[in-house]
Amino acid sequence: MRYGGPLILAGALALAVLTSGLRGAPAEIWVAPDGTDTALGSREAPLATVRMALRKAWEMRRLKDPAITEGVRVIVRGGLYRFDEALLVRPEDSGTAKAPTVVEAAPGEEPRFSGGVAVDGWRRLAESVPGLPAAARGHVWGADAPRRGGRVLEFRQLWVGQTKAVRAREPDGDEMIRLLEWDRAREEAWVPADAGAGLRNLDGVEMVVHQQWEIAVLRLKSRDLVDGRARLTFHAPESRIQFEHPWPQPVINKGNPDRTSAFFLAHAIEFLDTPGEWFQDLAGGRVYYWPREGEDLTQTEVTAPALEVLMAVMGTLDRPVEHVTFRGLGFAHSSWLRPSREGHVPHQAGMPMVDAYGLQPRGTPDWRSLDNQAWVERAAAAVRVSGANHIAFEACRFEHTAMSAVDFAGGTRDDRVERCLFRDIGGNGIQMGSYGEGGFEIHLPNDPTDERVVCTRERIADNRFIDTANEDWGCVAISVGTAREVTIEHNDIVSTSYTGISVGWGWTRTPHAAQNHAVRANRIRAFATRMADCAGIYLVAAQPGSVVSGNVIDEPVIGRWVHDPEHWGFVYLDEGSSYTTVRDNWCPREKFIKNANGPGNEWGVNGPAVPEAIRDAAGPRKRTE
Repeated sequence: MRYGGPLILAGALALAVLTSGLRGAPAEIWVAPDGTDTALGSREAPLATVRMALRKAWEMRRLKDPAITEGVRVIVRGGLYRFDEALLVRPEDSGTAKAPTVVEAAPGEEPRFSGGVAVDGWRRLAESVPGLPAAARGHVWGADAPRRGGRVLEFRQLWVGQTKAVRAREPDGDEMIRLLEWDRAREEAWVPADAGAGLRNLDGVEMVVHQQWEIAVLRLKSRDLVDGRARLTFHAPESRIQFEHPWPQPVINKGNPDRTSAFFLAHAIEFLDTPGEWFQDLAGGRVYYWPREGEDLTQTEVTAPALEVLMAVMGTLDRPVEHVTFRGLGFAHSSWLRPSREGHVPHQAGMPMVDAYGLQPRGTPDWRSLDNQAWVERAAAAVRVSGANHIAFEACRFEHTAMSAVDFAGGTRDDRVERCLFRDIGGNGIQMGSYGEGGFEIHLPNDPTDERVVCTRERIADNRFIDTANEDWGCVAISVGTAREVTIEHNDIVSTSYTGISVGWGWTRTPHAAQNHAVRANRIRAFATRMADCAGIYLVAAQPGSVVSGNVIDEPVIGRWVHDPEHWGFVYLDEGSSYTTVRDNWCPREKFIKNANGPGNEWGVNGPAVPEAIRDAAGPRKRTE
């Protein structure tokens, strides 16, 4: 007898007996933290994992059980579910319009899906640790780092309770240091002599550079003192890409040093000198943390992220996943290790460049004055959807992600993200559509032969975004690349490092797949907390038929380290923006940017003169049902 086959079949048949009498209602499969995957899956005998519940649902469909005539409900009890692997949702898990697959929280309960692992066994250090600053001695606690797959788990984030700890850095807090020189020809950065002066070695040390609308994370290769200044070099591959690509670059302003780009250094034991900071000694298998006031590491849950992807809804163009709804679920603690292994040099919206260079002389067949070319990878995300139609996220919570939260990566249509909370997000809250990844040069008009690859008729509505782009400061609360007929309405965005809503990709005036978007009735507050060259709502490239209307955009919170604190707008139509209408958007004053726009844009009344009724209607709506 083959292991698993008859047992699974028996389980499915038993479940059918439980549910077949409930005509007119979906079949129910229950999951609970204290369940077991050999159980029946009833309310009284729940399973332990959603993975097994979806497998049972598939067995019922495969066997044409009449109990699923109205679909399947996987009901998840409240509590913590730590994932050892990504939850895969495949075409076999699909429902239909009349008989959907629904994975939802039990009434009144809050299940949490975590890609993290517990860090426990903490104790206050009595012994000395080489390199630990004198100010930290007697205050720092240590623990063995978790192990996964037979080795020490590497991570870049650490959450103490619900609060993200600070990866040990110099200088502390929100302080940064201004660059002195940036030598692109020699791939060298020149900084003050005391920056990193106490480092014993450079293993794992990074330089995070503020550069206009993005950051770069560069792994230090060498540090030399020359004539009273420190010269830094960096590892491959990020060094070549960082110094060769034209946009964005750090700004060196000799006439006004306060407008020169800034940086900080991160991840060295020598930087662990302030409450709330932590450091991982990867070689020694240890983690060190200086607790904040009131934190008790013997009582508080400390979590390190282990999985980059918590859930992948993964179909194909010919066999998509269809009619699956996720409701009331929590997703948290995703990882992101690319900067530790390859550096991180993004072009925009967190999309890391794999190659980029300037054009001399300028010009391409599509754009005669284009001065650069670039190729990118897709930013990591905790939840990834591809090859899928009629997928819905309702009233879910996405929190504590190392990079982006939700990604509609391609081949999707008629999907919804509604009434969800996005909080403490390292990258983009939602990213959607094509960013030219996969070898497609990003400035080209993106008009694929097979239109099914284009994300189409998507809806992002009534969500709340709080504290997004806090790892990669150049990311966006809602980022849409090349997509079609996307509706972004009645969302609330507060405290994001760069832009609130960004729509478009390609920097081209040539019409392509992007068209007919509606960005309306959103409320955006406290954007631009760290970056410049940004907006409450930003559009780029031709997007015929798109309308930006009825949004409320309050004043930004401009960070002190930006090179140009005036380079922002409430609405910003950037290079190639064409055939777009902007009207009836309230903001406290008229400050808009129209940079190298193409034809066909229409601007109506925008600013404080917009009627109060439009202003009052923005933001998430109350449910009436």
